[in-house]
Amino acid sequence: MRNGQEIIELKKKAVKIRKQVLCMLQQAGSGHTGGSLSMVEILLSVYYGRINLDPARSVCPDRDWFVLSKGHGCPALYAVLADLGFFPEEELMTLRKMGSRLQGHPQRGLPGLEISSGSLGQGLSISVGIAIGNRMEKRCSRVYCLMGDGETNEGQVWEAAMTASHYKLRDLCAIIDYNKLQIDGFVCEVKDPGEIKKKWESFGWHVEEADGHDITDLDRAFDRALEVKDRPQIIIAHTVKGKGVSFIENKAEWHGIAPKKEELEKALEELTAIEKKIS
Repeated sequence: MRNGQEIIELKKKAVKIRKQVLCMLQQAGSGHTGGSLSMVEILLSVYYGRINLDPARSVCPDRDWFVLSKGHGCPALYAVLADLGFFPEEELMTLRKMGSRLQGHPQRGLPGLEISSGSLGQGLSISVGIAIGNRMEKRCSRVYCLMGDGETNEGQVWEAAMTASHYKLRDLCAIIDYNKLQIDGFVCEVKDPGEIKKKWESFGWHVEEADGHDITDLDRAFDRALEVKDRPQIIIAHTVKGKGVSFIENKAEWHGIAPKKEELEKALEELTAIEKKIS
């Protein structure tokens, strides 16, 4: 488990990442704000001290894998990868620019980025394939796959879930950014997933739930998932869409728009106030 000082540093880093995401999106003039802000702590829990991935050896065969199935949340992933040294932080402000490696949905070619994604529902299938391939090559690499909750509307997700269970892919850990909203509104109103924990259990997965904005709670869930040796695992991370900015939180309309200059200034003020309270 992380000590108190490590948790404080990650809380501060979460504020930094959120500020960078908002600045990137405002500079680009377009992008996906709400879902990028909701997944920050999930990324921090995975990338800082958990995943076996070295920026200097980002294509090492024995590395762990991270698959961002909800590709529209890539600004947050870009900010984390830059913070870890996969590419210069200055490049973040090229988001969505012509010729940039940082497009609105991930494209392979950027160091640390495993797959091109954005067409929802495909990431878990890709992760299943990676996990099976690793098993065939007798690698112990772990595969993490981050999905959106609205994404589970896609039938392909459940085909992949059944396949992963059938092959007992113990080294596959999925995460759902369960912020309860998708582009058209509340997930339960668009296509109600029902009792999501029981649903994944019925597909043969080990299920953990966590507060997706609490690093300690996320760490606990990931640690317990790691102990499972006979089936794939999924962590249902309860989050808030637009987390950290009051006028963006829980607003479906912020799924696919970027902040204007005055909105950015207000958002950065709120995040700075949060940062000052971290101790």
